[in-house]
Amino acid sequence: MNQSESGKKIITTANLQGYFFEGLLEINRNSICPLPESIIYYSSNVLDKFALSEHLFEIQEGKVRDKILGTKLLEATQLNRDDQMRVYKEVADTSLIVCGYFSESVNRKIVDTSYYAQLGMMAYEHLNNVLPAFLDIPCFYHMVATSFGHVTNLMTILASKERAGSQNELLFKKMMNGESISDKDMLIGGVTLPISKKVS
Repeated sequence: MNQSESGKKIITTANLQGYFFEGLLEINRNSICPLPESIIYYSSNVLDKFALSEHLFEIQEGKVRDKILGTKLLEATQLNRDDQMRVYKEVADTSLIVCGYFSESVNRKIVDTSYYAQLGMMAYEHLNNVLPAFLDIPCFYHMVATSFGHVTNLMTILASKERAGSQNELLFKKMMNGESISDKDMLIGGVTLPISKKVS
């Protein structure tokens, strides 16, 4: 990974899905109840897909808007089987990414993550009814639905580690350059420095 001028990490790996898979897998191994690797693989695919913002939002009348997931889920019952699969997967995966990797963004919305979690679990259950298998694993989407909270926790931890990693690299560069480091810098980065090296 490279560091951009703004201080944000730029992932330069050729396989973004592989990057997310390894990150989630490491966190999952350290969890009390690790999830099956198939769910980690699926989750990394979702992260890879939503690396492009066009999948997270939709354009209406030339304006970028949040997807109205609840309405999409209700209207899906009137669609044919193929369109149902598409909509259920869209609602489910979008809810997963919003509750997980982008959970902080929900703090600025009227509804909280529990609303998106309910939508996501319902959508995965509906998807399981019309497309029960993934990678030849029966009832796969039911497994994702019942593991929804665990998956979003893994994604949230991954996102937090990346944000903290970017901040810590900035702090390290400041220290090496002899620049002053404020209490706010250390609080954001989660870094504790020896008192003798702390500069106000």
